[in-house]
Amino acid sequence: MRKLRGWLDEEGQAAAGDVRLLRVLKIGEEFGEAAEAITGVLGANPRKGNSHTWEDVDKELCDVIVTAQVALLTINQEAEKVLDARVQKLLERPNLS
Repeated sequence: MRKLRGWLDEEGQAAAGDVRLLRVLKIGEEFGEAAEAITGVLGANPRKGNSHTWEDVDKELCDVIVTAQVALLTINQEAEKVLDARVQKLLERPNLS
């Protein structure tokens, strides 16, 4: 993730505005692509028909995850600790620990 973040930093994205905000907003864009892939798998758009596969959905979901991790790392240098702590908190829910 740090390599990806470094590459994005080098690409001068900061000139466009607050890079933290832009990277969080990018998650929404990637989610939209995942939603479009689901629509394509289901053939829910009559104009496009079955335009995607479940493998396309897999790829788009990976993009959502990676984009979210890069955004978190941009906001907090200890992103791994933050994520681990959050997962532990979620596991404390009833019947999960």
